[in-house]
Amino acid sequence: MKNFIITLVFAFVTTTFYAQGAFDKFDGQDEVTSVIVNKKMFDLMSKVKVDASDKETQQYIALIKKLDYLKVFTTKNPKIEADMKATADKYVKTAGLEELMRVNDGGKNVRIMVKSGATDTQIKELLMYVDGAKNDETVLLSLTGNFDLNEISVLTDKMQLPGGTDLKKASKGKK
Repeated sequence: MKNFIITLVFAFVTTTFYAQGAFDKFDGQDEVTSVIVNKKMFDLMSKVKVDASDKETQQYIALIKKLDYLKVFTTKNPKIEADMKATADKYVKTAGLEELMRVNDGGKNVRIMVKSGATDTQIKELLMYVDGAKNDETVLLSLTGNFDLNEISVLTDKMQLPGGTDLKKASKGKK
């Protein structure tokens, strides 16, 4: 029984570390643009004084208080694109994410997967992979926290994230 508990704890800890670092290998690579925002930065951003009459900014501040981590990686390099796709596919299987939506538009494939929270629209983790069509960038976006899917459009508007328009379409489609 003791060995079983140790194995279970080890498996949980390994999965947790893998989830946090699955995409870190793309950070700092040549031909990869990365944006990484951690909880500390979200906390700092939420303390900014805002105009109380601006409803969209208030929604944005409320959302970023709920976020833990944002990682966005983009590239046009075919070899790195293939590695991103393989890494994302492997991560989806091991992290227990479920597909929220898939769009194929003019050769551009968008997949959005989530790990649900307490309700249908509550999200603990969101992973978006945009397979770039001819000369478009491939985008890998990972967002963790405890947020509502319907709030994502505010984040994509304010932070101008790569792939944000695809993410915005998903948040409108899941109401």
